Amino acid sequence: MSIILVTGASGFVGSHLVPALAAGGHKVVALARTPAAGALVTDRLEPARRSGIEIRIGDVTRPDTLAPALAGIDAVVHLVAIPRDFSGGADMRLVNTEGTRAIVAAMEAAGVHRLVHMGALGVEDVPDLHYASSKAKAELIVRESSLDWTVLRPSLQFGEGDGFFNIIAGLVRISPGLVPVPGNGGARFQPIHAADVASVVVRALADPTTVGHSYDLGGPRYWTYKEITSEILTALGKKRLIVPMPVAMIRLVAGSAELVHLPFPVATDQLRQLRLDNIGPLDVIEPTFGFAPRSMEGALGYLGMRQRDQTPLSG
Repeated sequence: MSIILVTGASGFVGSHLVPALAAGGHKVVALARTPAAGALVTDRLEPARRSGIEIRIGDVTRPDTLAPALAGIDAVVHLVAIPRDFSGGADMRLVNTEGTRAIVAAMEAAGVHRLVHMGALGVEDVPDLHYASSKAKAELIVRESSLDWTVLRPSLQFGEGDGFFNIIAGLVRISPGLVPVPGNGGARFQPIHAADVASVVVRALADPTTVGHSYDLGGPRYWTYKEITSEILTALGKKRLIVPMPVAMIRLVAGSAELVHLPFPVATDQLRQLRLDNIGPLDVIEPTFGFAPRSMEGALGYLGMRQRDQTPLSG
């Protein structure tokens, strides 16, 4: 048994990873910014699992809180990241890049050597791509560290409690007979179930040959934005006309919403990111980690529930 600190344990990926680590025989220490976030980690677990989870309060944007959180830890899984902000990328740089720098420095100082870092597929350090740039810089910090690191770069993750697929499902519910897709809907993704990503994390921690390597993680096929939207319609049992919409038009509305900090399903930064395909090799997971990732086709039934009611099956 190892003692694993999970940053971002209260998030979507954490909701699938924490029970997977516990089922694998590890003791999980969840780093939470507040007691309420810590309670979220434990409350969504089966009662029998809760006693094996320890909550420690800390924040990757407050480096002084990290040393106590790392006491007695054998390895860290770093999940913390935000996908959008209202500050022109400043908050993403603070959390995604500088937060990673802080956890790496704290691990080096504490003598905790093993790190599994959750990167992102298809990101590049391009100035106008705020999320992509912040994640690419974070990965470089990890790779240049003295730690025994493994970097995992998943494509879009689906599963109970996800963000992207639930957002589109929400649009379908309120749409008057049609659903817009950005541009021609041809941007490509390689969706992977969050539980499969969690399985990769567990196996990577147990396999020293993964140290010093980065892995692109995706499902068994490529999907376009339009095909994903169609699959969501099927899962919801809805019929809608899928309508291509000029990216410039969506960007205008999204940008106006961002100026006044109103929620909008897609951020302008995410629209710019669509110019890069979010895909990798199709043959990474099975030969490296010993299992075949599940297909997204027919697996989105959880979208029939509201996001707040979705619970990972493994939890």
